[in-house]
Amino acid sequence: MDLQSREARHHHHRGSDAALVNAADAAVGPDKLFTDPVCGMKVSADETRKTAHAGQDYYFCSAGCMAKFRASPQSFLNKVETPEPAVAQKGAPTTLFTCPMHPEIRKTAPGSCPVCGMALEPVMPSLDDDDNPELAAFRRRFWWTLPLSVAVFMLAMFGHMLFPAGIPRQNVVELVLSTPVVLWAGWPFFVRCAHSLRHRSPNMWTLIGAGVSAAYGYSVVATFAPGLFPSTFTAHGGRVGVYYEAAAVIVSLTLLGQILELRARSQTSAAIKSLMGLAPKTARRIRNDGIEEDVPLTHVHIGDALRVRPGEKVPVDGGVTEGESAVDESMLTGEPMPVTKRPGDKVIGATLNTSGSLVIHAEKIGSQTMLAQIVHMVAQAQRSRAPMQRLADVVAGYFVVIVIGIALLTLLGWGFFGPEPSWVFGFVNAVAVLIIACPCALGLATPMSIMAATGRAATQGMLFRDAAAIEAMHKVDTLIVDKTGTLTQGKPGFDRVVAAPGFSEDDVLRLAASIDQGSEHPLAHAIVAEAQRRGMTLDKPESFESSSGIGVRGVISGQRIALGNTALMDAERIDWRDLASQAEALRSEGASVMVLSSNEHLVGLLAVSDPLKASTMEALETLRAAGLSVIMATGDGLTTAKSVAKKLGITEVHGEVTPHDKLALVERLQQEGKVVAMAGDGINDAPALAKADVGIAMGTGTDVAMNSAHLTLVKGDLRAIARARVLSLDTVRNMRQNLGFAFVYNTLGIPLAAGLLYPFTGLLLSPMVAALAMSLSSVSVITNALRLRGTST
Repeated sequence: MDLQSREARHHHHRGSDAALVNAADAAVGPDKLFTDPVCGMKVSADETRKTAHAGQDYYFCSAGCMAKFRASPQSFLNKVETPEPAVAQKGAPTTLFTCPMHPEIRKTAPGSCPVCGMALEPVMPSLDDDDNPELAAFRRRFWWTLPLSVAVFMLAMFGHMLFPAGIPRQNVVELVLSTPVVLWAGWPFFVRCAHSLRHRSPNMWTLIGAGVSAAYGYSVVATFAPGLFPSTFTAHGGRVGVYYEAAAVIVSLTLLGQILELRARSQTSAAIKSLMGLAPKTARRIRNDGIEEDVPLTHVHIGDALRVRPGEKVPVDGGVTEGESAVDESMLTGEPMPVTKRPGDKVIGATLNTSGSLVIHAEKIGSQTMLAQIVHMVAQAQRSRAPMQRLADVVAGYFVVIVIGIALLTLLGWGFFGPEPSWVFGFVNAVAVLIIACPCALGLATPMSIMAATGRAATQGMLFRDAAAIEAMHKVDTLIVDKTGTLTQGKPGFDRVVAAPGFSEDDVLRLAASIDQGSEHPLAHAIVAEAQRRGMTLDKPESFESSSGIGVRGVISGQRIALGNTALMDAERIDWRDLASQAEALRSEGASVMVLSSNEHLVGLLAVSDPLKASTMEALETLRAAGLSVIMATGDGLTTAKSVAKKLGITEVHGEVTPHDKLALVERLQQEGKVVAMAGDGINDAPALAKADVGIAMGTGTDVAMNSAHLTLVKGDLRAIARARVLSLDTVRNMRQNLGFAFVYNTLGIPLAAGLLYPFTGLLLSPMVAALAMSLSSVSVITNALRLRGTST
């Protein structure tokens, strides 16, 4: 194989790798945390929530806390703590928790975000993390109380068949069944509702808490003091209508939604855990007396001499001092061909030593290694994404204030100006407002569309990670694609044979495959596989010798065979210049070239390349027709990259790029106003996949890439990107329809519940009818969302 051009590229990579680590080291500093002087929350510096007092800057978790401080600074100053680093000093590690939607929030213990109520998650997960405790708690609450919710719902619908008229025992039974659901299963929602009120950050939890409290509280009053209600609100047998089933079902549906959300969010930490898991657990250290010992990776120090045997992972970043071997760096660089390492070359931790034994000098350990820097970049990219739900939170905040305000106006208006018993009418109508405004339809609008769309997508080999990915996909106008494993198949495949005068192509392939039977190199596998495909009978080598990095030697049927790069031919004193022009032409097409000799005579050339996927050309044409700009960014050599790009009609090409380069490219395009999708399959793509508006991973690639991405294409077929955009358009349209219906429903339903038609019709909207309307609105939203299951994409 010809490694001359690859060696030049390898040296370029070495310089780029060093630049990546140095840049990251320079950029990464301890994140400063400040204590919110009002609530005591640990927060990072956020210029939008900062105020100065007496020459000192103070930072806050929310606008509410900032307003309280500005009103009376002195009453809070005695609580202020000094800034502290986000990472505790060595020996006393502290796990920090943050909100996915509000990354400025930092706490030293799990809990909920004071701004939006979302569960906090670790800033940097650990491999030792167990199942999310909140997810486990919600599962337990949901499954233990689901039978009670179903029972109370069925009782509300058909209870009149079980209880004789005139005996209001049904209310008591419904109370007994619903109380554990509301007060135990729904307790976390009430806590978050209280937090939203305390921090003056109204959100969906405020609505849920108010709706459940209103339905349940009204029902308790109706159960024990039915005389407070006018006769017009009594059902058969004098029983006042109760709404325990509404309260219980709201709690169960909300729990189910939280379970689905937390499961999706757990994939964020899965990406980082996968990266952490790449590093070997131990290293083989060579002591000063020459004795070798296996030690935990945490015991390795800078300057240690480490042995890396064939088949083992390189433990840390360092330099080769002894030995020669081919190292597979594809997990970090995306380069499909192993790179030859000799004394003086650099090696990267977590890469795989394939053949010879190496002795390396440890240069970077712990957080300084390339792998650790990629972990950091993935975490930072995930935290820096603009939350897709922030606008929804703002709308919900206004909605909460408006609904509560209307309920209070309803109570006061009826109490002071309504007919007798005016305050009872006011209370009942206010309850009706809260019940009909309960966010069931609003809360189900997006999740039901997402559930239907993700089910449809899964049947077509497209796995979306969350709702934000589906929302963002239809806005994408720029697609960055990796080459290896994305445009190409990601593994060496036989290309062609060039025979020297006096030999046939079959002679060249048969001899090369025969000698390569004893080699473990990927290029050898491609040659042997081609010979087997052609049905050739291979000879067994009489002797075999592998010269790491340059080729193989051996004896076949008495002939001395050599197969490898030009360095091997020079060592064997073989004149290969007669085929030099053909070799250069093959290399210009992106192929790796090997030279074959027999008994010191040139026999021919063999070319192995990474072939394009059969679907790649069609996929790119479809994407261009949809208006997307396609850019290639690959860790492979620029010559090879340009050759592939020319075949595919890609005009913008970035070759020999590091993970940091890909991340920087995504950031630059986003700063130019582009909505960027990144498609890749390797660990080197993970930071860019996480940073992109939509990260797209090939299902045939690494687990880290899939965990970092927002969309995984199970079959690795780029044509699915076009289908995903169409599905995204349909889904966003469906969500807007659902949200519009929910808002229209509330816009019409709330005035009816408030009794605005009473002066004209003499009719009031009973809370019972309000509960029925609420249920029908939810059914309508679900029915509309289910239409997505039949959408053709």
